Amino acid sequence: MRIAVPVAGGLISPHFARGEEFVFFDVEEGDVKNSISVIPPPHGPGVLPQWLREQGASVIIAGGMGTRAQALFSEQGIEVVLGALSGSADEIVASYLSQTLEKGENLCDH
Repeated sequence: MRIAVPVAGGLISPHFARGEEFVFFDVEEGDVKNSISVIPPPHGPGVLPQWLREQGASVIIAGGMGTRAQALFSEQGIEVVLGALSGSADEIVASYLSQTLEKGENLCDH
């Protein structure tokens, strides 16, 4: 499994498309084996879901995302986890893997 987390200022980005970078976590048998930060391409309709699929992402964890983007991720076979509250990418993924991730509302307003 490869988990993608959008990051801005060292913390999870409230909106997936506004991340300065994406941190990818390679997970095997419930443990993080590797992580890497990658600068995404410029944002445009449909660009990030396809790019994340090309990067091997199978899950994206974000604070918020619009319904169109959610549909595009679904078409790419990427699971979407929304409402993740503030924290570093490492903290967010660790809590996701331990099934203790605190989630609120979808933080996207559209």
